[in-house]
Amino acid sequence: MGADVELDGIPLTMLWTLHNRAAESKRPDAILRDPDCERIYDAIAFDYERTFGKPDGTHAVRSKKFDAVLRPWLAAHPGGAVVELAAGLETQFQRCDDGRVRWLCVDVPDAIAVRERFLPPSERRRHLPVSALDTAWLAEVDASRGVFVTAQGLFMYFEPEQVWQLCSAILDRFPGVELMFDTIPPWFSRKTMRGFHKTPHYEAPPMPWGVRRSDLAALVRSWSPKVAEVTVSSYSPAHGPLPATLPLLERVPVLRDIPPAIAHVRTAA
Repeated sequence: MGADVELDGIPLTMLWTLHNRAAESKRPDAILRDPDCERIYDAIAFDYERTFGKPDGTHAVRSKKFDAVLRPWLAAHPGGAVVELAAGLETQFQRCDDGRVRWLCVDVPDAIAVRERFLPPSERRRHLPVSALDTAWLAEVDASRGVFVTAQGLFMYFEPEQVWQLCSAILDRFPGVELMFDTIPPWFSRKTMRGFHKTPHYEAPPMPWGVRRSDLAALVRSWSPKVAEVTVSSYSPAHGPLPATLPLLERVPVLRDIPPAIAHVRTAA
């Protein structure tokens, strides 16, 4: 019998992403293998498909893209600090740990309490039960060997001004910091603000911050004069026709702003 988990609101979305990642990992043609994600998924007594619908692998694609950027950074910054905002039940540390990284998981208390049942903290992986908007967490980061901040599935739940304030604080605090986060397009933001029922049994939380991919790089540069480079890419579900058409979408300006996007930001050292 699986463990019961009581979550609602934004913290409940950690089970939505877990559903997509674990289901992908279990496929014979999976684009991301994640044994710890599968372990947690199977350990929780929850009707994922009834709540969130059939999995599409989107969050596994997102995680794989984040891993692909983080791994070379870890190799170039031995013993560096990674801050995972809205850590939830993400298992990026387990996938990417090089034996030296110092990892800080930041999330609201309800989410950290669930995380610690399945992913206990360790000497190199600490948990901080605060909102990412509480910038007190900045003081918990040892920046002596470099800092990489990730935020998967987080900023869209904030107001635009909150995103700007938080990202400006991060970019201005740590010289040479790298920040990676994903965004949703405005059309999807509007959909959630009207009330987006993913299934008859689940209404997604409102996502006030949507930004066009075409506008994202300029917006990020406006947050801080220290921004040196912004790389933006799109992502899609793991299988089916959409992954094949994504390169076409990226080349056509009017279509480029339809899918969700990922931004990778570097500041000057």
